[in-house]
Amino acid sequence: MDLKGRTAIITGGSTGIGRAIALKLASNGVNIAINYSKSLLEAQKTIDEVKKLGVQGEIYQANVSNSIEVEEMCKRVIDDFGKVDILVNNAGTTNYVALEDLNGLLDEYWDNAFNVNVKGAFYTSRCCQEELKRNNGCIINITSIAGFNGMGSSIAYSASKAAGISLTKSLAHVFAPEVRVNSIAPGIVQTRWVEGQEDHIKKYSDGTPLGRVATPEDVAEMASAIIQGGDFITGQTVVVDGGFTL
Repeated sequence: MDLKGRTAIITGGSTGIGRAIALKLASNGVNIAINYSKSLLEAQKTIDEVKKLGVQGEIYQANVSNSIEVEEMCKRVIDDFGKVDILVNNAGTTNYVALEDLNGLLDEYWDNAFNVNVKGAFYTSRCCQEELKRNNGCIINITSIAGFNGMGSSIAYSASKAAGISLTKSLAHVFAPEVRVNSIAPGIVQTRWVEGQEDHIKKYSDGTPLGRVATPEDVAEMASAIIQGGDFITGQTVVVDGGFTL
């Protein structure tokens, strides 16, 4: 895919992985629509950086777990940009609960994980389907190695990321042949999500062949590579974990 002049929606694009993907795509000529839920100041800061790269950029507040808000956001993006070519489902959430603490995994934590991490990605994909098919676009879902090994920040989080990987495969069938749908499954990424979780970081980086945790830019580089150079790749999940899961 030639990126120049394309338009991308990036959910949860204010900080971390979403921000890094926004800046990476913008540096290649992609106009950026950043979705945020609560991080207004961070969203504005990121979009200001995007605009400095010479592309169009706007921010849109919406809770991705609310289908009505998602539909309204997608309509506004199309009105403002005229089209949608790329969708990055990056918005995610978790509650840290030790895997063995089954009683501590409250119903609200299950709902929180699945509403944002799974239903959110579904809602945004659904509302962008027509646009993406028209423009032979692509979708990138940000999942996690927790979806493979069940060893994430909680059982609910891991299960939601496994569902996200399954969702990627289902949407790859449904959106074909016009739209490619893939996911990226990072290991631990050095973002504000893991601030103060030094034991968690150490557990998932010690012994890794590449000797460190990922940066948001590591994930952004892979997203850009799949979007630009993966024209015959769909329904796949690419692991970006420095070899941790070897």
